[in-house]
Order: sequence, then C-alpha cells, then structure tokens
Amino acid sequence: MTMPGSTRDPLRRYLSAWIGFSAGGSFSQVLTVAILLYALGIHTVRALIGWPGSIAILVTLVLLAGLSLFGARHHIEWHGILPVSLMALFGYFFLSSFWSQYTWVTIGGVIYALAFGALGMYLALGRDLVQLIRATGDALRILLTVSLSLEVLSGILIDQPIAILGIQGNLAEGGPIQGVAGTRNYLGFLAALALVTFAVEWFTRSITLGVGVASGVLALLTLTFASSPVTSIAVLALVIAAIALRSLRQSPPERRALLQVILAVLVVLGLVLAYLARRRLISAIGATSDLDVRLQLWAKIRELISLHSLVGWGFAGQWPTEVFPFSTLTNVSGRVSETGLGAFFDTWFQLGLAGLVMLLAAGALAFTRSWLTASAHPIVAYTWPALVLLLVAVTAIAESYPLFEGTLMLFVAIATISARKRSWRQNLAANTGSSRTR
Repeated sequence: MTMPGSTRDPLRRYLSAWIGFSAGGSFSQVLTVAILLYALGIHTVRALIGWPGSIAILVTLVLLAGLSLFGARHHIEWHGILPVSLMALFGYFFLSSFWSQYTWVTIGGVIYALAFGALGMYLALGRDLVQLIRATGDALRILLTVSLSLEVLSGILIDQPIAILGIQGNLAEGGPIQGVAGTRNYLGFLAALALVTFAVEWFTRSITLGVGVASGVLALLTLTFASSPVTSIAVLALVIAAIALRSLRQSPPERRALLQVILAVLVVLGLVLAYLARRRLISAIGATSDLDVRLQLWAKIRELISLHSLVGWGFAGQWPTEVFPFSTLTNVSGRVSETGLGAFFDTWFQLGLAGLVMLLAAGALAFTRSWLTASAHPIVAYTWPALVLLLVAVTAIAESYPLFEGTLMLFVAIATISARKRSWRQNLAANTGSSRTR
C-alpha cells in the first residue's frame, strides 16, 4: 500500500527543483529576452497566430515570470518597491469599470494592462539594470534584423507587399518601412530605443566593438528607412538630453543643482520657441500630413471628451474598434482608428481629466527620479532609464503606445527601477530603522 506522503514527496522535490531552476540566472535572462521579444513584437505575433495564441503566450510568460520571482523571493527587497503613483494609476484603470460605457471591455482591458504591468515588474525585479539592458539589446537586434530582412524580401526580392504583417514593400523606394512593428512610427520607436540601448551597452562594455558597430548601423538603417516624423523629433530630444547628461555627470557635485536649474529653464525656453515655430518644424520633417490626420481625429475625440471630461468613458487600452464610441472615430480614409494617436488625448478620452493627471504625475515622478539618478550615479547604465522615458514621453505626444502592451511594460519597469533608487518610503524606512537602533 502506497502512503499519501510518498507520492507527494517526489512531486514536492520536482516543484522545488523547477522553482530553483527558474530563479537561476540563465533561465531568467532567456525569459527576459522572450518577454521583450513578445511585448515589442506583438503585432507580428497577433498577425501570425491571432489574439487567442497571443493571449496564451502572455499568460504563459506571466506564470513563468511569477515562478521565477517566487524562486528568487529571498534575494529581492520588496519593501516600498512599487511606486504609489503606478498603483494609483492602475487602480484608477480598474475603478473606471464602474462608470464605463462598455464594462466588460474595460475589465478585459484592465486585466490585459495588469498582465503587461506584471511583466514590467519582473523586468525590474528579476534582473539588475545591466542585465536588463543587455536583454533589451538582444531582443532589439533580433527584431530589427528580422524587420529589415522581411523588407528586403518584400521590397526587393519578390517586389510584393506582405499584407498579413502590414509590410507595404517600399524599401526599394527608400521607405517608409514597417517591419515587424506594423507601422513606420512604431518601427521608428523601436529603432530609437535600439540606438539608446546599443550606445549604453557599448559604454558599459557589455558588447564588443564589432557587435556595437553592427548594431548601431542596423538601428540607423532602420531609423532612416522607417522615415518616421515622430521619431525624428524624439531622436533630436535624445541627442540634446544625452549631451546634457554628459555635462551634468562630469560637473562637480556642488554645482550640479545649479546646472539642473539652468537646464530646466533652457528646456522651458526651448519648448516655447519650438511651439512658436511649430509650423516650420513640422514642415521641415515632413510631418504635415501626419499632423492633419491627428488634428482631425483629435477634434472628434474632443467632442466625446466634453460629455465625460472629468472621469472619461472608461479604460480600454488599445481601442476595441467594434464598440461605441470607438466605432465612430474614423480617420481620413474612413477606417476606424485603433488608437487616439496621442497618449494624452487618448487618456483624457478614456480616463478623463483625473486619469490624465495621474498619468502625468506618474510619468513626471518616474522621469525626475531617473534623471536625478542618471546625472549623479557613477555607473553609466543609469542613463538608460532616463533616456528611454524621454523617448516614451516625446513619442506619447503623437502616439498612444504608453497605454498598452510593450511600451506600458517598459514604463512600469523603468518607474520601478527609478523608485528603487529614490523612493521616499525606502528613505522613511531607513530613517525609522536607524532611529530604532539608537
């Protein structure tokens, strides 16, 4: 006769061994790359296997990430790790289901957003910053290589669009290209993210000279052929920010606060001048037609915002195009738009003025923390969170990426990493602990 305990013990040993393996460095790094590949290349995943297959992958990744964190739970400092601003934002996502005009869509959208938020938490907690940067670099090298390869196949070898992936085959004409991203603007966003990541990888000696040069050329080629006006502005902002960070990092600590104030004044003046010269800037980068599309859509969104300006219509993330009122918001070609083409208008529409304030507060707090850390920390890897958040913020003016999927995941990860270095709750805990020991 077999005792019940004798069958449980092998199972317990197996689970213990699997949990220990999942917490190991090799498994965690492979899982991190897989998460980034899925989240940043999700357009192609959905195009190939549909929503059910994509959701199945998402659930699997969340479970594996949870298992990995459980295995490494004794090595993670959990106290005060999740920013209050992020918890408030995600909490408001859920609260909007109570007044949503499409309750079940909102509940599904919140669960979907929470899944990517959980993956972002894993990126922040399961890997240190240098390991995360290396994993992001590996994922982006794969995505950009596949994108250019598919564009060469479509635009030069077979001279036919690949409709299922949204590739138009314009490489021979010099672009714009879409690659695995689905749109030129998102491909440009990935290329700009790659430039930042590859540069930080090189400065941290995570890659060799040959890999660094090849990676940089790959990102620049993708950026050029994507021909994204939105990314052009973002790259200009990144260059200016990188120069400013270099100056701050090389300045004496006692002068750094004054330089930060001067820099803030210059940024405000620059934004004012850019606004006054906006028509010339938009014309110079060839974004006039893109702006016209957005202005027409935003005019329709403003009419709907006026009906629920304070709390919004209800969170959905990426728009469910078959649901009212999203089904009424068409672009110039008559097709229903899939996003609000701007995170700030989109947030105001879905979550109202209250949600927009929460998003801006969470973003501003995360950027301030990451910028202050980047300007003072001796390790150059800490410039990556600040530059990536800047890229997300500039792109958010004309795209809704921060509200869903891969960009939301990166935002959560970087906000968590920034809070780890400059959390008021950690400082409070440290001060409380020191007072108790006296």
